Amino acid sequence: MQRMMTTTIEQLMQTSQVKFGTSGARGRVNDMTDQVCYAYTLGFIQYLEKTQQLIQRAAQIPAIALAGDLRNSTPGILNACARAISDSGYQIINAGLIATPAVALYGLAHNCPAIMVTGSHIPEDRNGIKFYKLAGEILKQDELIIKEQIIALPADVFDAHGKFKETNNCLPTLDSTAFDEYQQRFLDLFPDNALAGKKIGVYQHSGVAREMLAELLEKLGAEVIKLGYSEQFIPVDTEAVRKEDIELARQWVSEHHLDAIVSTDGDADRPLISDENGQWLRGDIAGFLCAQYLHIDHIVTPVSSNTCVEKSGFFVDVKRTRIGSPYVIEAMQHYIEDHYAAVAGYEANGGFLLGTPIRKNNYLLSALPTRDAIIVLLSLLHSSVEQNVSLSQLSAQLPQRYTYSDRIKNFATEKSQQLITRYTQGTETENKTSIESDFPQFGSINTINTLDGLRITFDNGDIIHFRPSGNAPEFRCYSESDSIEKAQSINNIALQRIISL
Repeated sequence: MQRMMTTTIEQLMQTSQVKFGTSGARGRVNDMTDQVCYAYTLGFIQYLEKTQQLIQRAAQIPAIALAGDLRNSTPGILNACARAISDSGYQIINAGLIATPAVALYGLAHNCPAIMVTGSHIPEDRNGIKFYKLAGEILKQDELIIKEQIIALPADVFDAHGKFKETNNCLPTLDSTAFDEYQQRFLDLFPDNALAGKKIGVYQHSGVAREMLAELLEKLGAEVIKLGYSEQFIPVDTEAVRKEDIELARQWVSEHHLDAIVSTDGDADRPLISDENGQWLRGDIAGFLCAQYLHIDHIVTPVSSNTCVEKSGFFVDVKRTRIGSPYVIEAMQHYIEDHYAAVAGYEANGGFLLGTPIRKNNYLLSALPTRDAIIVLLSLLHSSVEQNVSLSQLSAQLPQRYTYSDRIKNFATEKSQQLITRYTQGTETENKTSIESDFPQFGSINTINTLDGLRITFDNGDIIHFRPSGNAPEFRCYSESDSIEKAQSINNIALQRIISL
């Protein structure tokens, strides 16, 4: 009889330091051993069984779709996930190395749970596993059930370091259905030759959708210039664009006379798009413009997003949430339960979540309530074509509020929490006095919002928002003002002050 070891996912989180991030597990690659990834997958499967989302009917064995990004560590994690699925008696749909929203769409369309191996935008020494139930990505209440699962691990399968003793390939033959259906979604949505006459640069770097994005643009009639292909993983963060990427964009538009540059983060759930001047658009501006193009009525966005969404008066209603797609999805669900039509959400990183089906360009676009980058990129490009304006002119139509974000890397989570507590533990008057004393450059405070982190609105309209990262030991700062120069300046001042405290 095979010897088994038992643990709970919650215990595993403590011993391995691989913990829940956004919609799944994240941790250092060295900590994400075969055993840990196998166990997390078993926990997800047991959650699906407990909630009756994996039920065998007649001779049909349920399947779980599996996909990943282009990190060096991804194939090994995929194999561990695949073995857990197989050992649990279920089929594996090997969707390959594709965009996260592509495998999510496949799961929704085929009534099939899905797993995506990706660390999204975080550095290559980390990775993650995103879990999708039948209704879409797991939410915070789902995490609680997964944490409770008691996992029985076959002791003789792993060595002392948590690696498989036998490294057999557990992935079946590639199934391209998820890739094909995701690409066709956009070919059906946009008119033939929708982007004819546009010259678009595709910043490929190490993004998993780099070839598909270029192919899509060409099929929609654009002239495509491929740029910046990399064999090494580059952690493109659409909320904190690297200085070298800012310079590259300016260089590329000048050299190739481009109308825009488009890109995504590592797993293509966050968009990056520049105008004809090589200026990267902020994610919350891109998300707003996408929602406007799709004629969304009810919008959900985190508290950190640009306030132009309210100031524009474009939407029937705007709901603010904590930062993270699970919170956006939960808020969208409340709208949907109240029978509101045309519901969507977007985050400050630009990721767009479509909560309800909508009709656009004589096509009924199905809901996709998970972050998607491609819908944003194509919507903005086609909007500029329809209005016969450049991307810079498109964004200039919005209320002129500017946001900026940056971060302090290698900043201990405990220290981050202590800083937030420092300004939130007293009465409102005491908290305002403490902040004004530590940050005298910004003047008097109007309001303090503690929905997620610490968001301070000053009497002059400037906003500073401090928040510990949920995915890495980083301290983030978001800022908003009436000019990009001032937004960046107050962000730099705030972060420098934090470092000195």
